[in-house]
Amino acid sequence: MDAKDLLTIGEVAHRSGFPQSALRFYEREGLLRATRTSGGQRRYERSVLRRLAFIRAARTIGVGLDEVREGLDKLPDGRTPTRADWTRLSRSWRGRLDEQIAALTALRDGLDSCIGCGCLSLKRCALSNPADFAAENGSGARFLPALLRRTPAEGIG
Repeated sequence: MDAKDLLTIGEVAHRSGFPQSALRFYEREGLLRATRTSGGQRRYERSVLRRLAFIRAARTIGVGLDEVREGLDKLPDGRTPTRADWTRLSRSWRGRLDEQIAALTALRDGLDSCIGCGCLSLKRCALSNPADFAAENGSGARFLPALLRRTPAEGIG
């Protein structure tokens, strides 16, 4: 491979929209590969941009890095995902997307009246949750879909 076909970490960051720190992290996690110059500088093949687009798409729909890594590890010799690869891998994520869509639709549709007994609708709540029976089911907004009850630290994936 010709050296001019390789990209610096700055070029990859600019082209992909990922910060350099994320690129280094993904490399440590085994999601990306870089070669090193004699001076120790990272160089990436141009195909890393497609791999990063795959990672971004998967993360956007809530796929965890472990699951992203599993998908990428199924490709021969670290190959960049093709359209067929993306189709095959994303099929297993459709259920997750359907769950997210349903949860967000429920939140949108109930937002002006009730957010699942967290509770911001005290006047109406006496009808929906008399004597705070929802508290028996645990903390948080118990009537929200499970996906929307996760703490920020748990994330969506």
